Amino acid sequence: METMYLVIVAFLLCLAIFDLFVGVSNDAVNFLNSAIGAKVAKFRTVLIVASAGVAIGAVMSSGMMDVARHGIMQPSNFSFYDVMTIFLAVMVTDVIILDIFNTLGMPTSTTVSLVFELLGGTFILAAIKIAGDPSLSFGDLLNTDKALSVIVAIFVSVAIAFVFGIVVQWLSRIVFTFNYRKHSRWSIAIFGGIAFTALSYFIFLKGLGKSPLIAESTRMWIENNMTALIIYTFIGSTIVMEIIHLLKVNVFKFIVLMGTFALAMAFAGNDLVNFIGVPLAGLDSYQDFIANSNSVGATNYMMDSLNGSAKTPPLFLLAAGVIMIIAMATSKKARNVIKTSVDLSRQDEGDEMFGSSRVARGVVRITQDSSSSITQMLPAGLRKWIDSRFNKQEAELNDGAAFDVVRAAINLVLASMLITIGTNYKLPLSTTYVTFMVAMGSSLADRAWSRESAVFRVTGVISVIGGWFITAGVAFATCALVCLVMFYGGALAKVLLMALVIFLLIRSNRNYKRKEQEAGKEDVFQLMMRTRDPEIVWDLLKKHVSRTQSFMTRFTLTQFNEIINGLESESPKILRHVLSNLDKEMEILKKYRRQELLALKRVHADIAIERNTWFHLGINSSEQYLYCLRRMLDPIKEHVDNNFNPLPQVYIDEFIAVRNSINDLMQQTEAQISTTRFEHYRDTLAMADQCKDNLSVVRKHHIDRIQQAKDNSDLKVSLVYLNVLQESQQLLSNMRHQLRAAKKFMEN
Repeated sequence: METMYLVIVAFLLCLAIFDLFVGVSNDAVNFLNSAIGAKVAKFRTVLIVASAGVAIGAVMSSGMMDVARHGIMQPSNFSFYDVMTIFLAVMVTDVIILDIFNTLGMPTSTTVSLVFELLGGTFILAAIKIAGDPSLSFGDLLNTDKALSVIVAIFVSVAIAFVFGIVVQWLSRIVFTFNYRKHSRWSIAIFGGIAFTALSYFIFLKGLGKSPLIAESTRMWIENNMTALIIYTFIGSTIVMEIIHLLKVNVFKFIVLMGTFALAMAFAGNDLVNFIGVPLAGLDSYQDFIANSNSVGATNYMMDSLNGSAKTPPLFLLAAGVIMIIAMATSKKARNVIKTSVDLSRQDEGDEMFGSSRVARGVVRITQDSSSSITQMLPAGLRKWIDSRFNKQEAELNDGAAFDVVRAAINLVLASMLITIGTNYKLPLSTTYVTFMVAMGSSLADRAWSRESAVFRVTGVISVIGGWFITAGVAFATCALVCLVMFYGGALAKVLLMALVIFLLIRSNRNYKRKEQEAGKEDVFQLMMRTRDPEIVWDLLKKHVSRTQSFMTRFTLTQFNEIINGLESESPKILRHVLSNLDKEMEILKKYRRQELLALKRVHADIAIERNTWFHLGINSSEQYLYCLRRMLDPIKEHVDNNFNPLPQVYIDEFIAVRNSINDLMQQTEAQISTTRFEHYRDTLAMADQCKDNLSVVRKHHIDRIQQAKDNSDLKVSLVYLNVLQESQQLLSNMRHQLRAAKKFMEN
């Protein structure tokens, strides 16, 4: 049995390494986003600064390990068997949830996952123990006060971060405006002094002051001289910031890099417990059981030792920090600049990751009405002055930046302060929640959400927050279920669930590689958004439109043939697959339409006005392809699903010539659009007209056949076939419109 527990501990430690890689890959953008989004330095420089913060924060994070040991459970009333079951269930559930949420593309939080998984596993075993021993209560088994404070801190931090983000960013923009270089002669020194002092107090003074690596005498000296240190730090840093500013150094860039260091440090100190806290608690439990259990069995040896503070070896913490740094440096996710928070908080319009929702539309409408009412109450002069401070036309953005360095500095400094406060009080605030909500609050205060983008961004925020609450519920319920299975299933259940985790890890890796390949298709759009040269944007836009419309022609032809094949072979499976493809492609087409419209706004006005009509005709033709196929598919699918009479062979033979003509015409159209060579443009249009005339003949012949039929046994399938003929004609009309629009739009 001891061998089994050794295997469990080894498995937990392996999962800890996996969690470090995956967790940092997902969460590194929390502290890299602002520096990269504002383009304050090269990625390598930002990475070096963040790595230094991660290394120091990891070594200082020992105190946070107590959350996994006794932050949720009362270990003195749990046996070694109980706690190992809980710890294994927590790590298994963590991987399962990560896999599910990654597959669905939903946001998640490692902090919330850990807390609610511990809570779910402990709760279910507590319920089992209470059922067996009525003298026990949940207060004897669950650290209810601490658990409640942790949960409240996590979710209250969402509102606090959002409100502080709005207030601080609004005040900062009033002071500096978007033309911050012009309005930062003296205010920049004060701002830099406040930022440096705040970070120094919460991280260097409070953080290092409470670190176990600092001598007790030094700690006491820091505590006794805290006020003087703050004053001297503020005065000294303000003077230094003014000198730096006079030397033509961008103080905001310095603050952003310093904030990146601080937030990376806070992240490692606060979130390291999410990755290695449970495995290290399992290791300590195993070592205590082997050393002191004697002849007492695993189900009878109580884990009082977990009540003590964690004595995590600095070497373990440093090794964890090194793994996190390697993950940051090698992870392609961490190198992806356009992340959810940057996309939702960028200053200019761009491709919106989220669609529109009824809730978001209601929120935007109410907010706009409220804002208009409040604005009307302000004096006209004050309104005009405030608007002048928010003149986005003066925005000084680095090449390719999503927002300016003023907002980047606010995001980092404010998020660092909030997270470090939580760390100092041993409350595992979610780094994801705090950084995301600060970024959303600052972008809202910065008027980055225009009327044309607000509804999409509010939808995104609601989706992300909704994902957080889902994470909490799913983590609690799933871990409780997994823990219950392990508790009663014994070694067999544990082995099977560990095998399941290994399978999920392999599958997740394959799925990520597949998503990575699909993400590469966005390269043209990314180039269009990064460049400010209208001529380059125009050339890239024509390439993007050519690719979009040629793909739609190929896609339409493939689905058309599949529909006919499904009807002829009476295959519901083929038709269901076509239906799924059409629904997915409609969403993708809407996304491409938004992207191309954004790019069209960036080209020269004369070109945009001239080609606007042809752009819309082309994209509408692509949409009409999908509508046409859907009108063709629906009656066919209903007919085949109900096992009605099959398509007569005479109909199949009659349609072969028409089908071949449509295939040939669609292939010609696709070739001309993809190559942007339209020498045979008029020949294709003439052939399409001839094919439509032939379809009219076939259609009239079929109507006569229906009317002359002696019985109605084949009436339903005859009407389905008639619909195919009608929609085939419409398909050719759409093809003609698209080919004409593509030629007019792309020609020089």
